[in-house]
Amino acid sequence: MRIILFFLITILSIVESVGQVRLTDEMKETEEQLRASTKQINQFFRRFNGEEDQNGKRYYATDKNYRTASLRRKYVPVLFDTQTSQIDPNVAEDFVRFITDKKSPKFLDFHKDDWFAEVSTTFTYKGKEIHGLLYMKLQQQGQGYEWIIEDVAFDQFQKWFDKDTTETKKFMHPMSHELDFMTLRKAFLENNHAEQFTARDYKPDFLTIFLYEMNQGNMKFVSVNNVRFHFFSIDGYYFSLYNFNRPGYNSGWLISGLVPLANEDQKQQMKDYIYDKN
Repeated sequence: MRIILFFLITILSIVESVGQVRLTDEMKETEEQLRASTKQINQFFRRFNGEEDQNGKRYYATDKNYRTASLRRKYVPVLFDTQTSQIDPNVAEDFVRFITDKKSPKFLDFHKDDWFAEVSTTFTYKGKEIHGLLYMKLQQQGQGYEWIIEDVAFDQFQKWFDKDTTETKKFMHPMSHELDFMTLRKAFLENNHAEQFTARDYKPDFLTIFLYEMNQGNMKFVSVNNVRFHFFSIDGYYFSLYNFNRPGYNSGWLISGLVPLANEDQKQQMKDYIYDKN
């Protein structure tokens, strides 16, 4: 009986020991994954610039690894979403090679670069829930900086404007001035879209409309749904940044899109697309 009891205790001890080892290994891997994850935007900037390694170790100007091309070539590829994004591997390689060039390396500057946030939000408008985008940029304020709303995009606003740009559009007769512009009565009474009688290049200012509706109490903020960042900081390229909240090493704030830009026209076209100006 004592022999059987001894064997049972021995077996249970072995099982418990194996379980503890497995748990320790899982905890170690989880910890490594957490360190590898780019959890903050500031951290993304540091890793992109070669000021921090994948494990979160900070480098300063006095450190030998600070902003070295070898460090950046090793860790910048880790900053790409490799699970869901459709980034051309050749384009990614060219990009990494371009920004880590020893003679002319390219770095990100948090306060000076051409980058902005696209914030997906939910509001209520006159009691009805609507969704829209706020475009946020950094602005210098005194001795520091602040985030400001640069522009907005709401379907609720856009549907109010439906300007006809065809040759057969309604217009006010060029001799209307001889009639003291009495043609305005007909123009306004017979058309639901007064923008028909504005300049050819007229663009509605949705940010002003948004601020007016907010100040009138017609719109009320509900929540932020998600955030995406857009970078035009590296000449010849555009890339986007998105937070991938998932297990594994390829998580956190990662480059989700990368597009080469041949010239300023393509750069402006990309911005117009993001700001929903097309």
